Amino acid sequence: MRARDQGDQGRWRPSRLAPPAGIARVIAFQSALLALGSGTFLTGSIVFFNRVLGLNPLRIGLGLSIAGVVAVAASLPAGLLADRIGGKRAWVVGASAEGVVLATYPLARSFAEFVAVMAAATLADSLASYGRSIYTADAIPAQGRVKVMAFARAYLNAGLTAGSGVAAIALAIGTTPALIGMVLLDAVVLVADAVIVSRLLPAQAARHERAHRSPLTVLRDGPYVAVAFLVAILLYHAVIFTDVLPLWVITHTDAPHAILGGLFALNTLLAVTLQVPATRGTDSLPAAGRMMRRAALASAVACPVAALSGLTTGAWTIAVLVLAVLLTTTTELWLSAAQWYLQTDVPPPAQRGAYIGMGRTVSSLAGTVAPVGLTLLAVQTGGWGWWVIALVFAACAACAGPAVSWVARTPRVDGSRPHEHPPAQVDA
Repeated sequence: MRARDQGDQGRWRPSRLAPPAGIARVIAFQSALLALGSGTFLTGSIVFFNRVLGLNPLRIGLGLSIAGVVAVAASLPAGLLADRIGGKRAWVVGASAEGVVLATYPLARSFAEFVAVMAAATLADSLASYGRSIYTADAIPAQGRVKVMAFARAYLNAGLTAGSGVAAIALAIGTTPALIGMVLLDAVVLVADAVIVSRLLPAQAARHERAHRSPLTVLRDGPYVAVAFLVAILLYHAVIFTDVLPLWVITHTDAPHAILGGLFALNTLLAVTLQVPATRGTDSLPAAGRMMRRAALASAVACPVAALSGLTTGAWTIAVLVLAVLLTTTTELWLSAAQWYLQTDVPPPAQRGAYIGMGRTVSSLAGTVAPVGLTLLAVQTGGWGWWVIALVFAACAACAGPAVSWVARTPRVDGSRPHEHPPAQVDA
């Protein structure tokens, strides 16, 4: 990370690990706080659902599936609502509502109540997420926007790691109060997050000239939909890392199962330390296209590398698996940088929420087939399916440049092009 500090060219300074002072720094530290709560809850949620709410694995899985369907259905409407009420207000309302809803989890006494709470929390989280993206895009100048989002992601990963540690302590205690405490911690953190956003950040209200047309016209932006589809396929790298690769390790390699913890730790370390440097140069549509292509190629290479680990033994197996994780993490870093630019600089400012919502709808729909499809290809075939997955990523790499060029030469739904967007008018 090469942050330039005036008057200091050689010595390490803490500012190299922190975003610029002001709104950018508050957003980053807020991300870490938020992730502390969510990391705690996510790590121990299944145990909480089972032991405290008394739900069996089948009902837990069904509830998670229903929440996933709700997330898909809510993506575009939540984005439209965030556009209408403003990013900051959507962020505050969503975070507050999610905190209140999560606090009611211990009160759920039936499967129906469990599903209702989970669905409400999903809706609130969607609104807060879109509000956060819109507000960040409005509050941060375009030239520093992607870098600020990278700092926020790095701090978020650090917070998730800390949250996992808190959950581990609660799970080790194992009592009902300890498990309920995990949930309430996340609820308190969400409410605190809402307070930080509403009171600590400067009150800035962005006003944009809004087009007098249906917000659903975003669905007719064919070039952007095409790029969103490519991004959705590239996001399969996350399923490979979290689901497919662990199954491959325990069924087709001689690596000790404990290596999985080390591989996950390596991914987290790289995501925290390299996310900001990985965004360098992502300041234009062609640059975003190059990032997408590099991300796709990294995953295309990672697939045969993973397959190779099924043929090696001992230390060589571990080395090959580490290389596979390095490549999938590289995809994560580069793809994130491209996504942030595509989400904040390409859409018309007054319709960022709609565009982000549309993109997430496409990603969610494409992601429904990823776990089972990729597992069948990579694991159930004995290994040759890794090459099929690699070809899919290679095809994405070939299409990234033309798709982004199509976006660049095609006006958005308001008639503007990315470089023609007027800056938001901001009230101090």
